[in-house]
Amino acid sequence: MTTAMVPRLPVALGPRLTEEQAAAIFAQGEEAVIFALLELAKGWARAEGQCASVSSAATPSGMKPIHQKPTTQKRGKKPGRKPGHPGSRRPLPERIDERKTHRAACCPHCQGRLRRCAETRTRYTEDIPADITPVVTEHTIHRDWCPRCKKPVEPVVPDALPGSQIGNRVLALTAWLHYGLGQTIDHVVDVFNHHLQFRLTPGGLVQQWYRLQQILFLWYEQIQNEALDAAVLHADETGWRVNGRGHWLWCFSHDRGTYYLIDRQRGRPVLARFFRREFAGTLVTDFWGAYNAVVCSQRQVCLAHLLRDLKHVEQYKHPSPHWPKFAKKLRRLVGDAMRLKKRQDELAAEVYASRRDRLHARLDALIATPWKDCQAQRLLKRFRRHRQHLFTFLDDPAVPPDNNHGERAIRPAVIIRKNSHGNRSRRGADCQAVLMSIYRTLKQRGHDPLTTITQALAEFLATGKLPPIPP
Repeated sequence: MTTAMVPRLPVALGPRLTEEQAAAIFAQGEEAVIFALLELAKGWARAEGQCASVSSAATPSGMKPIHQKPTTQKRGKKPGRKPGHPGSRRPLPERIDERKTHRAACCPHCQGRLRRCAETRTRYTEDIPADITPVVTEHTIHRDWCPRCKKPVEPVVPDALPGSQIGNRVLALTAWLHYGLGQTIDHVVDVFNHHLQFRLTPGGLVQQWYRLQQILFLWYEQIQNEALDAAVLHADETGWRVNGRGHWLWCFSHDRGTYYLIDRQRGRPVLARFFRREFAGTLVTDFWGAYNAVVCSQRQVCLAHLLRDLKHVEQYKHPSPHWPKFAKKLRRLVGDAMRLKKRQDELAAEVYASRRDRLHARLDALIATPWKDCQAQRLLKRFRRHRQHLFTFLDDPAVPPDNNHGERAIRPAVIIRKNSHGNRSRRGADCQAVLMSIYRTLKQRGHDPLTTITQALAEFLATGKLPPIPP
């Protein structure tokens, strides 16, 4: 129905439409009825939270109501351990702080008198006491005169930062709750004020975190240097907000550490800022074009992104009849490459090399075929650009065929973004990147963040030098 043919309804459509008004619309003819039904359909779509002018495919998943999302498929295997597995339970406590004896006064069922027996059983419970109180320490600092320096001197107190009443352990714990576990500042303040009986304010806490960032910045640089020396490095990026403006959170992760970086840009300048020298390892990324500027030994692009792209085309792009043949060949090629990777230890070196070369030949044949589908042609441009980066994992056992490690490393930051909605200032974003990198790296290396940072702060205050981040 063209714009010139759109009829003008005598009444407004809505829940108060009467039978006489509906008859008046019907009297105008078939076009008026069709137009009225289309308007009602648009109204229902708006009521369900969908925009009538934008398809649901273009709506981000986070903006869709949960009842509009498709039901996920049921998992193939039942969750949990299989029947007959060895049992596991909480270990017995190493010490007992309090003992209690319990004996029933009468039968709990009939209220009758009991005959006392010698049989007993033991049960252990562990809990946090309700009267938790912080430990307040008064430090008497002697100030003596140095004849050589001609000035008074005094020893350093290693239990807290200079001029601060908050101890190092509380500082490390609050920063871990916020930057390591994703709790909001209000949540952290509520836990300390109401449960731990430790009075904190949001403003004072943030200022302490800024001081912690300055002290631990050497660890942040050390994490970057170790990432640049890694054999396999995964990179990914996601959206971030700084004072309401769009920014990008970059993630560079390997098996021993994770480095986060928040920047306004999503292009090559950020990568040049991180890769200060030529990267000698293997860089695993998605197909984002900015990574093409990185000078590295070799690359591996994520094949899982490629398979998801095929599924997206089939669901939302309405491909031509030539698409199924192309998609089938590509899926078989990727599937055969992943299956060959799993059998690398089983096959002889000559057999493995022969099958690998056959996969490269199939890839070249797929690229050389003149496909008529526009979506296939779009992917072929990507294959020609990344011809040497698709099957790198077949030559290096340490390189995976996907970027799942990078996506898992960036997921904690995404959860923090859902809770805090980004940062309010550029300084807060820098502090976020530094402390989030440190706590994530300590978790990857299996270190207790509270003990590690508390000991590092004490050594820094006593000697003026920060120890290296533990390996």
